[in-house]
Amino acid sequence: MSVNFKPLADRVLIEPNVAETTTASGIIIPDTAKEKPQEGTVVAVGPGKKDEPTTVKVGDRVLYGKYSGSELKLDGTDYLIVKEGDLLGIVG
Repeated sequence: MSVNFKPLADRVLIEPNVAETTTASGIIIPDTAKEKPQEGTVVAVGPGKKDEPTTVKVGDRVLYGKYSGSELKLDGTDYLIVKEGDLLGIVG
């Protein structure tokens, strides 16, 4: 998937996973009680800083902190932009 957005420096654009709508036992979770997902897929990566190139690449599944980054909407899709240092790890 290609997005017309290029992050600057060590920023990473992430498409968060969809929040769960039902529990394992089939109980429907209302919108007000849904947890924000903390996992997503990298969609775009900045070039990094002068002496610190970015280590994640497009397509990586990553974990990030619950309150990390800034939410934005591009072409009707919700994204999260975070500094690479705020990523917790790559799911692999």
